[in-house]
Amino acid sequence: MTSGQHSIQSGISLPHQLAKYLSLTCIDITLLYLAFLMYIGNESLFALTILVITSLGNYFFLSTKTYAHRYIFPAIVGMTIFILFPLLYTMGIAFTNYSGSNLKTYEQVTEQLKELTYIDESKPQYTFALYQDNQQFQLSLTDNDTEELLFTQPFSLDESEKHLEAASRNTAIGDKAPFSAVVKNRNALKQITVSLPSGEQVTFFTLRKFASLGQRYTQPNPEKLQDGQTGEIFQANFETGFYESATGERLIPGFTVGAGLDNFRRVVTDEGIRGPFFQIFLWTVAFAFLSVAFTFCVGVVLACLINWKDIKGSPVYRVLLILPYAVPAFISILIFRGLFNQSFGEINMLLDSLFGVAPNWFSDPWLARSMILIVNTWLGYPYMMILCLGMLQTLSDDLYEASAIEGSNFITNFFTITLPQVFKPMIPLLIASFAFNFNNFVLIALLTEGNPDIIGATTPAGTTDLLVSYTYRIAFQSSNQDFALASAIATLIFILVGIMAWAQLHFTGRKPGETRA
Repeated sequence: MTSGQHSIQSGISLPHQLAKYLSLTCIDITLLYLAFLMYIGNESLFALTILVITSLGNYFFLSTKTYAHRYIFPAIVGMTIFILFPLLYTMGIAFTNYSGSNLKTYEQVTEQLKELTYIDESKPQYTFALYQDNQQFQLSLTDNDTEELLFTQPFSLDESEKHLEAASRNTAIGDKAPFSAVVKNRNALKQITVSLPSGEQVTFFTLRKFASLGQRYTQPNPEKLQDGQTGEIFQANFETGFYESATGERLIPGFTVGAGLDNFRRVVTDEGIRGPFFQIFLWTVAFAFLSVAFTFCVGVVLACLINWKDIKGSPVYRVLLILPYAVPAFISILIFRGLFNQSFGEINMLLDSLFGVAPNWFSDPWLARSMILIVNTWLGYPYMMILCLGMLQTLSDDLYEASAIEGSNFITNFFTITLPQVFKPMIPLLIASFAFNFNNFVLIALLTEGNPDIIGATTPAGTTDLLVSYTYRIAFQSSNQDFALASAIATLIFILVGIMAWAQLHFTGRKPGETRA
């Protein structure tokens, strides 16, 4: 321990130290209890993560060797929980068959299938009657073979699941309810299971009868289930993640299994995925690049005009041109969606009255992409304009005076002085803007929803989809909710964005000791 650390530790009063240790103990107990709950809930990975964070936290806050690190530990924990852990979890899902039909583990699915029941029509059926006394109800069951009469205990009739017991009783409560009451409450009666003295369970079968329940699937031996109705055997297939019969029939739901690189292979080999994926990838790159180019060009031109000393009322223009940046983006997008409406939009009405044309903005792929670029340029140019305005204030008037002596005009000044001086410092921000537009999910989701669709795609895919919206549609809008395939594509997006981030650091960074030219 250094002398500085020793002096800091010795300067802490005893009550302060006791309060610190007491607080740390309370936090440890809470986290350990949370880890225990995660573990008994079959969330071992989350439980292990909590234990690791708790252990590291105690080390950093109790050890004198790591005194300085305790101040950055909360930031590291936050980055681990909210960035690193979701990233690794998503990448892990990409190597499985995790989907809407394969959400649970093998053990969970096996238990779920074994809990399924069916109405066994081969066993005795019971004619029932419903009795009512104010808000209390009672069922009577009569064995059709032995004429034995059984009554349940009184219960309230609602649509929640109920497990009742039937026994021999002398009388019923209240009066027998009319048949119309049975019809009216049939949905609530379907939620009732009655246990008989023999141990048999019966449930609602028809409007007049209760019938016996049978276990749908039994497990004669490990990794096999037998259908109680047909006797058919289903074998657990750990390659596909389903219980399958000899004829190829599958039991739903399936279970999660490792899939290796299958999801990544599907992106490359399946024509119904590969074609749309590369088409959407090219459009994503083009959209991000053109959005940056258009917003920068419009922004720098408007900044130069506002900064022009001969223009009167430039503060007013500046406020008006910044307004699109002040309005929430989702509001502007929804307004533009109405403006571009083919039948009732003001833009088509104006074009029809002036030129006699009414473009199909939402059904034609190229027009839809053009519309997206127009809207995104409107949303993004104020940001670029503000940045350019700040950089224009740093340019020396001597450059323009020297250029004026040479006889240059304002166009020459713009391309030889203004643009080079503004563009170079803007490179890191342009790269960041490219990365943002590369994942601009909100614009696509609110404006076109990815439409029009790509013909021949086996997954939800549209000509205006970006990779991020394409991934969302695969995960949440496909019939099977293929989370694994969506995670594989998300992993590829992460790699691409990582390469762009590396490029930014490589081209804009300087080596130690290097000075500007």
